[in-house]
Amino acid sequence: MLSLSITSPGTAVTFLRGNVSANSTSSSFHGVRIQHQVSARVPISSSSRKPLTVMMSKREAELKEIRAKTTEELNEEVIDLKGELFMLRLQKSARNEFKSSEFRRMKKQVARILTVRREREIEEGIGKRLSRKLDRQWKKSIVVRPPPSLQKLQEEEAAEEAAEAAKSA
Repeated sequence: MLSLSITSPGTAVTFLRGNVSANSTSSSFHGVRIQHQVSARVPISSSSRKPLTVMMSKREAELKEIRAKTTEELNEEVIDLKGELFMLRLQKSARNEFKSSEFRRMKKQVARILTVRREREIEEGIGKRLSRKLDRQWKKSIVVRPPPSLQKLQEEEAAEEAAEAAKSA
């Protein structure tokens, strides 16, 4: 039996080979064994020698916030985000200034919301086929409305027109 070991900080790799004979037609290679050596270290501050507190990641905080909402609120948020994505596509096609990072952020947010929605369906025992059927029905029942950013612009324009009308009167 022949073995070759390579070690680096945190990992050990061993190549194993069986008995070597000249007339053997089968392979004598027995595989690779990789062992990870994990040392459990807790970061400690130099002044107090107490473990540092671990901060929750931003994504986990967003997921916690999403899970706190009801399914109806999630549905409304999906509609709003998809409307915002549509507005971004319009801005892009009109060659207006926009943040291209917003596409990715909004798509990921929609995916997170839909994931939480599907998790809830699974908890209720709704199968994949029924879920798709319900999703199609939900999409057909959506009432088209302007996204929040467009509503805000329309309200600002209406306020400006009202202010101009008040000055001229």
